[in-house]
Amino acid sequence: MSTVLDTPTPPAAPPPAPAARTSRARRLVRGRDDDPSWVRPALLGLLAATGLLYLWDLAASGWANAFYAAAVQAGSESWVAFFYGSSDAANSITVDKPPASLWVMELAVRVFGLNSWSLLVPQALMGVATVGVVYLAVRRVVGPGAGLLAGAAMALTPVAVLMFRFDNPDALLVLLMTLAAYATTRALERAGLRWMVGVGVLIGFAFLTKTLQAMLVVPGFALVYLVAAPTTLAKRFGHVLAAGAAMVVAGGWWVAVVELVPESWRPYIGGSQTNSAWELIWGYNGLGRLTGDETGSVGGGGGTGGNWGETGLGRLVNSEIGGQVAWLLPAALALLVAGLVAVGRAPRTDPRRAALITWGSWLLVTGATFSFMAGIFHAYYTVALAPAIAALVGIGGGLLWQRRTAIWARIVLALTLTGTAVWSFVLLGRSADFLPWLRWGVLVGGLLAALGLLVAHAGGRLVAATVLAVGVLASLGGPAAYAVQTAGTAHTGSIPSAGPTVSGSSGFGGGGPGGGGFPGGGGGGGQQGTPPTGGPGGQTGTPPTGTTGGTRGGGAGGGMGGLLDAADASEEVVEALLDDADDYTWVAAAVGSNNAAGYQLASEEPVMAIGGFNGSDPSPTLEQFQAYVADGQVHWFIGGGTGMSSDSGSDAAAEIAAWVAENYTAQTIDGVTMYDLSGTTG
Repeated sequence: MSTVLDTPTPPAAPPPAPAARTSRARRLVRGRDDDPSWVRPALLGLLAATGLLYLWDLAASGWANAFYAAAVQAGSESWVAFFYGSSDAANSITVDKPPASLWVMELAVRVFGLNSWSLLVPQALMGVATVGVVYLAVRRVVGPGAGLLAGAAMALTPVAVLMFRFDNPDALLVLLMTLAAYATTRALERAGLRWMVGVGVLIGFAFLTKTLQAMLVVPGFALVYLVAAPTTLAKRFGHVLAAGAAMVVAGGWWVAVVELVPESWRPYIGGSQTNSAWELIWGYNGLGRLTGDETGSVGGGGGTGGNWGETGLGRLVNSEIGGQVAWLLPAALALLVAGLVAVGRAPRTDPRRAALITWGSWLLVTGATFSFMAGIFHAYYTVALAPAIAALVGIGGGLLWQRRTAIWARIVLALTLTGTAVWSFVLLGRSADFLPWLRWGVLVGGLLAALGLLVAHAGGRLVAATVLAVGVLASLGGPAAYAVQTAGTAHTGSIPSAGPTVSGSSGFGGGGPGGGGFPGGGGGGGQQGTPPTGGPGGQTGTPPTGTTGGTRGGGAGGGMGGLLDAADASEEVVEALLDDADDYTWVAAAVGSNNAAGYQLASEEPVMAIGGFNGSDPSPTLEQFQAYVADGQVHWFIGGGTGMSSDSGSDAAAEIAAWVAENYTAQTIDGVTMYDLSGTTG
């Protein structure tokens, strides 16, 4: 009796002989020689279905996060902006992250032109690649059936569907960390130094994607190699040190260049208060995320996490986060423990135990960090948990299924499936108007499959396969429905959220599709007007309906942008921006990066983002801005932009807005308040 989860993976073979290499093309289609015939078609089907889900109607989200889209536009025009991750091609200020994720999209835009597809297709392909890597990592230790289960769980995680269809850095971050976990698995097979160096390089580039978040997996990866690599302890330490050195080089070279280049030669480092990448890494994007003491952030200034939702062990399963990523979280934790029990007293180098520690440490360390961090936290961050959850479900489930003749293994599988079905029933109940029949189907199917698991070992191959299929469908039914809904909904703004509207959601870091509320007067995160269409050139759509938030640095009203949503520029406004555009370094300046991004994307000309993302960075100072205006470098100042509403950070944006309002005459162009800085003062 056998099913798809029964097929173990044999020990890794030695490097292929030259004659064997000639069969690689055949294996690409048919799979390994020792694989059952169903393996390769099933894998190709999984990847094709994932590609369809992630690519379907991708352009509906337009620019998605205009903050990053504007930086991509800038980097496609200027190699200096490309290197630093500048918000505009004239290099006034950078985004508040290192630029690695922008580099991928900018290269695509340089080849295919500026449009939604050039931005988002690379993200979607990263998602397909992540699913494939999860499959490869799991199948090496448990078998192809478990790998397919893990890959499907990864592909259907709602927040993964969201972020692999969006232009945030999280897509590249997750792919690089997943590749690092796979490389760790390969390194553990023969104590491979080259694979461990590869782990370091991958984590280093993940650091250049989203700084210290990439470091959360490092302790577990290092520990598992020190424990389980099949070589002497001295060599294990040496290999880990080599990996660490590779990580520092791969992740530190860009930081070193930025810190060594004189400030007058480069753009201001957005998100910092001292024009320092080092401060950005350790402050706004580093320890401040843990403590809540983030100078210059919305709701910054320390605290208990109240501005970003209640912290604690329940955070990842609350109404805000549960439907994003937690469908299989209880099962993953249970199967992690059960898998370790199943491995038992296997040798120190056992690859199954090592794999459980690799993915389990990822889940536990990152999950604990997300649960207790008091600083900025959004629901979509949890996409970083998806590969670990999926891998643990595949590995733990595969190990127990292979041992299902033992009563304890069947009982654990049945209890895990029952718990998953009940938990899915709860999560689906939070969006009661969304497919109300599904929660009952998932619950009944899960309970029936759980009962069947107790006797499946005695019923023959067909019974076992049927029980397995029903159990998988029941477990993945809820997230699959949320995934399809997410793929069919346009998402824009800085705080996207997967799945349908959920009752009890506060909107802090999520909410309904496209975003939600924001603490501290931040405004609506997702504008649900008509999204821009694909194709080069300025993209415009129906004006957004999101509200503007706090008014720090806002000056006179009139702009349609907010802290979290991009302004929508009409044809009349774009025409004004393009008037004599070649005579100016910046065709306009606006408070806040999102406000500026809308006008920049519409005009494809540099627009200065005063104060960076939150409007709270001291870039430029009032004196610097006055000098730019005196030199004729800025044409328009656009009023109505919003900045942060807390008391931390710089007041430079407010000072600039006040100075403009006092010294220049306001005019209204299609509802937007604009000041012509090329004329005389008022």
